[in-house]
Amino acid sequence: MTAETSQTLDRGLRVLKLLADTDHGLTVTELSHRLGVNRTVVYRLLATLEQHALVRRDLGGRARVGLGVLGLGRQVHPLVREAAMPALRALAEDIGATAHLTLVDGAEALAVAVVEPTWTDYHVAYRAGFRHPLERGAAGKAILAARRPPRPSGEDVDAPGYTLTHGELEAGACGAAAPLLGVTGVEGSVGVVMLADVVPERVGERVMHAAREVAEALR
Repeated sequence: MTAETSQTLDRGLRVLKLLADTDHGLTVTELSHRLGVNRTVVYRLLATLEQHALVRRDLGGRARVGLGVLGLGRQVHPLVREAAMPALRALAEDIGATAHLTLVDGAEALAVAVVEPTWTDYHVAYRAGFRHPLERGAAGKAILAARRPPRPSGEDVDAPGYTLTHGELEAGACGAAAPLLGVTGVEGSVGVVMLADVVPERVGERVMHAAREVAEALR
C-alpha cells in the first residue's frame, strides 16, 4: 500500500474478488485467513458491503456476492461497446457483413454492439440486445471454445481460433466468431453474420484480428 491508496477500500475490493471466485461463498474466518486480517475487520467490511447490496450472507453465515453488483455490471456494457466500435466498423466494411460484439450474460450470449455494412445491397439484420443460448450460434460457441483448457503438447493440433456455424440462429445465415482473450472480467466474442452458403476463407482470420483489436482496446 502507498500513501495515496486506501487500505480499507483495497480490502473491500479484495473481499469482492475473493467472493466472485467461489460458488459456495466464504465464512468470516475464511476471509480473515485469506486477507490476513482479524475477524473484526472482516465483519466491518462485510457490513459496509451489505449496506450497498454488494454482499449478502446466507443463514449459515457464508458471504456471497450480492445483487448490487448487477447494477454496476450494466454500466460496463456502454464502455465496452464504445471501445469495440472502431474495430467492428472496420470489420463490417471489410467483410461486407454485419459485425457484432457479444458478451456472456448468465447462460446466454448477449449482443451488446452491432455494426452493419454501408455498401452492401443486402445483409442480415442483427440488433443490439439480441440473446441466444451459448450453445447455439458462432458467437456463443466461440466463447465456450475459449473456456476449454488447451490440449497438452503432442496431441492433435487445436482447431482454428474461430468458430463457424450455418443456419443455427436464422435460416440461410452463417456466422463466424472469435473469442476475446486476455481481458480480465470480460468474457465475449467478436463475429460476423452473413447470408451465404459458405463463409469465405478469409473471414475467419479477419474475425480473429478484430477480436484481438477489441481485446487490446479493453485492456
